[in-house]
Amino acid sequence: MGWPQMVAGVFNAADQLADMFWAGRVAGVDAIAGVGISQSFSRLVMLGRAGLDVGMQAMIARAIGAQRADLANHAAFQAFTVAIGMLVLIALVGVISAPFLLGVMDLGQAGVAQAVVYLQLQFVGVGIQGFRATAGGALLASGDVVTHVQSTLTSRIIHLVLTPFLVFGWFGAPEMGVAGAAAANIVGQLVGVAWNLRALHSGRTRLHLRLSAYRIDIPMIWRIVRIGVPAAITQAERGISEIALLWIISPFGTTTIAAFSLTRRLERMTNVGSNGMGKASGVLVGQNLGAGRPDRARTAVKWAIVYVTAVRGTAGGLLIIFPAFFIAPFSGDAAFVEVATVWVRIQAVAGIALGAGQVFQQSFNVAGDTVAPMLVTLASVWALEVPMAFVLSRFTPAEAYGVAIAIALAMFFRLALYGGYYTTGRWLRVRVLEGTLDPDTPAHK
Repeated sequence: MGWPQMVAGVFNAADQLADMFWAGRVAGVDAIAGVGISQSFSRLVMLGRAGLDVGMQAMIARAIGAQRADLANHAAFQAFTVAIGMLVLIALVGVISAPFLLGVMDLGQAGVAQAVVYLQLQFVGVGIQGFRATAGGALLASGDVVTHVQSTLTSRIIHLVLTPFLVFGWFGAPEMGVAGAAAANIVGQLVGVAWNLRALHSGRTRLHLRLSAYRIDIPMIWRIVRIGVPAAITQAERGISEIALLWIISPFGTTTIAAFSLTRRLERMTNVGSNGMGKASGVLVGQNLGAGRPDRARTAVKWAIVYVTAVRGTAGGLLIIFPAFFIAPFSGDAAFVEVATVWVRIQAVAGIALGAGQVFQQSFNVAGDTVAPMLVTLASVWALEVPMAFVLSRFTPAEAYGVAIAIALAMFFRLALYGGYYTTGRWLRVRVLEGTLDPDTPAHK
């Protein structure tokens, strides 16, 4: 189940890097910095919204494991109800607040001018992408990995291919500049939504959604939200911390902001193995717990961590040895390449801990234990990462590189906390659906 998610992860990371690439071609480092900050804001919204999908995935995975396809279909419908409301809210609030959000950062008028329409369209795209992710997450939790990946690849390929046409106005297309990249994303996401909904309605998967069976179930929506809110907080904490770190490094200039933004996107590109395996591990954990097999849930997590560590180690080695190969295509500015090289090497080392930590987080979340990851993220980000980044950047010779060091230390601290919690086994005993067999039920021992 992991490899399709890895392929989708490559394209998810590639589209943000592609936007930065074309931004650099349009207006240089200022545009890269503006797009980087815009992506951080839109990512914060996407991460927080995605946390609510965790409640749906936990319920669907348990229901499928317990041979209750009817209950899984019903849970998917309730999650879609929430997702539609979130789509409208994100689009409206995002379009209105974009100029203010960019003005908060010390970006400069040139960067803001390049980014404001891009960010507004990004928020619209995030709302649509969120609905696509909800539909895809339902398919994934039911065990259908391929359809979700197909919709992701289709939407991302359309985005990547269409972007230069809308950025530069090729062959009669409107010349939108940097904003054209965000407009291309909207088109791609709409196609991806249609792809997933067609699969869910066709009956070719374990889920078969028919509008005639839809009814609002407030208690189930509440359970989805109750499980999902801690996961949403966990995800949002990561997005908020990235914006806080941007604020910390903003006094060091546009070059440093651009280097930070590019480094985090490269980190996500090399993170595809851990993200894909984490999602696959989470689905296997949820389904095995629904079937009353906690032993197999434990085994799935262990093997996912072994695999992710190997993949992240290899990817990190390439970044450490050949950093300029990954940085130079975005800008040939010597100062930018020099600063970004140090950032990339530090984050490449930290990536090993990030990968294993993501497997733990995804597995605990889909098991229905969303509170533990929330607390671990709270401790690692706000008790360690952000305060240490401020201290190291302001009061030590490390200066801006102190932020990168703080991020790395926080990742290893987070992994240690997750590892300790895994050994307790408490995440195996969380009840998600009424009627789902508990792992301690004697019949399954």
